[in-house]
Amino acid sequence: MAIRMTNRPNDEIYSIMFSSFKHPVRRKILRMLDSKPMTFMELVEALGISSPNLTYHLESLGDLISKSDSGHYRLSSFGQTSVSTLKGVEDVHNVAESKNRLLSQRRRLIFGIMLIVIVFLSCFSGLQVYQNSQLSKSNQALYAENQQLMSWGMGTSRVASFLRDVAYIDTNSYAITLLSNTLQWRTDFGGVTEEEVSYSLKSRTSNLNTLFRFRNGHFSRYELVMIESYPISTRHEANNLIVAAYAALSGYQEYSGDDYLTDMINLLSKVTSTQSTTIVEGNMKLRISTSGSSAELLWMFTENGIDYQSKGLQMTFQNNILVTMTDSYFLFEVGSSDISVTKEEAVSLAENYVTTLTATIEGEQVSGFKTLSPPLVVELVPHIRDNSVKLYPYWYVELRLDTIYSGGINIVAIGIYADTGQIVDVRLLRGSIEL
Repeated sequence: MAIRMTNRPNDEIYSIMFSSFKHPVRRKILRMLDSKPMTFMELVEALGISSPNLTYHLESLGDLISKSDSGHYRLSSFGQTSVSTLKGVEDVHNVAESKNRLLSQRRRLIFGIMLIVIVFLSCFSGLQVYQNSQLSKSNQALYAENQQLMSWGMGTSRVASFLRDVAYIDTNSYAITLLSNTLQWRTDFGGVTEEEVSYSLKSRTSNLNTLFRFRNGHFSRYELVMIESYPISTRHEANNLIVAAYAALSGYQEYSGDDYLTDMINLLSKVTSTQSTTIVEGNMKLRISTSGSSAELLWMFTENGIDYQSKGLQMTFQNNILVTMTDSYFLFEVGSSDISVTKEEAVSLAENYVTTLTATIEGEQVSGFKTLSPPLVVELVPHIRDNSVKLYPYWYVELRLDTIYSGGINIVAIGIYADTGQIVDVRLLRGSIEL
């Protein structure tokens, strides 16, 4: 069974782990996913928090979790290690009362390392709190020339311009504080530089958190968490979804200047209803999904009947307020649109492969797997290849196993490149299917 892992510096992994440990919601998410994979809505219901808030926490967990194409979140290898570490820390905390002296040497070592890192982080946080307090006292707009909020790859003006011209948030009304700033090189995307910064925006009537991601200096993602009340806006509230989306997209075109945004605006201008719909023109597809006060707009590249969703731009609105925006259209390229393996052939390849599979389950090697028909999922979802930003047609197939194995495993997921037939990803999953 092939296991996909991303090589990351230890310092980065420790940073993600400790930031997760400090927040009770993220600790709870890790514990829940340690028990079983869960969908987004299952997590929302179990945690009792809003969807944007959960999205913010899931993004903050980074490589500690992963999401399958079936929509289930689960712990990655790093996540499993983090949960083990978390349990070890909790055990150490209870030693004083239980007088349990039987801690393993490994946990003692981990605890010692954590103490050193926490002391370092505390010193760093103290300096950061002092710097941030200076900004709060001045109550300046984010776009002021304040070096305390400078980040590695882009200046604060890039963030301020987006808030003002795309999200239409009146930054002059807020005291703004830098919460975090990280920089990494995404080797899985061919060495793309990725920077994430988050800010707190507070006024007398409104309390917000925002997260920004930039890749190779280009805007990549925006998230808004409304902790208290709605944002103070620089414009009148949009009277419908299309008006709000048009304003945001037009502002983003002025902000970034990318040519493909003209095609996206032209496609949006053809929408006459705020109901769920799909429009295609040339190689550009717009899909609008609405549910109550929430709506998602996704522009994506399409070719030869294949929707390259990764090469797209997505906006999510709540009550016509932009709460998330992701642009990956500029980053990803189409490596191929050739399909040499049909849907039926992909299922047959997956079924045959499973019969030859040997995997380790709960410490024991297992073989002789058998599957049941029909398949649970067969989707064509373009996927990157060879740690690049080029997308290739890719079949994702989920098959039911005729036996429930240790840990509740009864599903096998297989990834197959549709242009070559190469099987590149095999995973055993827990499911709730009655066999």
